[in-house]
Amino acid sequence: AWGMMRLLEESKYHNLPRIKTVQNPYNLLNRLFEVGSAEVSKYENVGLLAYSPLAFGVLTGKFLTGEAHPNARINLFPQYTRYNSDQCLQATRLYQEIAKKHGLTLTELALGFVLQQPFLTSAIIGATTMEQLKENIDTIDVFLSKEILTEIAGVQAIIPDPAP
Repeated sequence: AWGMMRLLEESKYHNLPRIKTVQNPYNLLNRLFEVGSAEVSKYENVGLLAYSPLAFGVLTGKFLTGEAHPNARINLFPQYTRYNSDQCLQATRLYQEIAKKHGLTLTELALGFVLQQPFLTSAIIGATTMEQLKENIDTIDVFLSKEILTEIAGVQAIIPDPAP
């Protein structure tokens, strides 16, 4: 948040172009953008380009099955451990339950949540197959009700930001 504000002030002071977007991780498991940066984003009209909206594939639910996924990003880049914690797994299970209860896939819930944020400009998806790409693109039509958003907030309250 401080960096965005400094850049906005410097661009004003030096008559330079204003920042239009920032690229930060943002998903159900990592909502740290909401702490300070979302407010700057909203009031200064600086949109978020959310990367990793499916948390390296964790929020597709494929790691809840117990199957090995050797070509998954989380396994191809083991140095990135942000989404490997027990808390991430626990939160993902709870989000999966919410999705099933409301007739959604976990992917639809996760991307639908990101896409509904008022500070979002775009979500950067990383599909491996055409099937994944189609599901990701089709989430543009997913609308999460107030009830679903309240249930998501409930998970956030008991497991706040498991992947900072």
